[in-house]
Amino acid sequence: MLRRSVLATFATFATLATASAAPTAGAVEAPVLGPIPPLSLLAEADGLTVTVSKSGHPKADGTFRLECDGRAGGNHPAAKDACRRLEQIARQGTDPFQPVGKDRLCTQQYGGPALAHITGKWQGRSVDARFSRADGCEIDRWENLEPVLPIVRG
Repeated sequence: MLRRSVLATFATFATLATASAAPTAGAVEAPVLGPIPPLSLLAEADGLTVTVSKSGHPKADGTFRLECDGRAGGNHPAAKDACRRLEQIARQGTDPFQPVGKDRLCTQQYGGPALAHITGKWQGRSVDARFSRADGCEIDRWENLEPVLPIVRG
């Protein structure tokens, strides 16, 4: 809804901005309405869908929406803390959705059967990431995103 409103406003500004600079005889000049909104306002808002299964905690399993656009929203059970954590990660300049590198050595410890899938947009980029607790690297990756992902101790 907000996106449609912003797009309609942008279209109105763009039409007015491209109107002829030299009015014809008897024409009334359109008032100056201000600058065209930045393109960043036209971008789709950040929001994530977090799906968790086999966590061992019935309230943590399920599919949740997390929106961190100025304030925490959606039905994520820890939305406020999850948005705070994503803001911290953004300030660090790291990508928490990056998979473990193929050449990385990981401890062979098992953290349990928990699985997660996160899709959506974060920092203007598309996200499609899968998480598990299959080894030390995956456990570390999962715990880095707590409480976006539920706290699970195996």
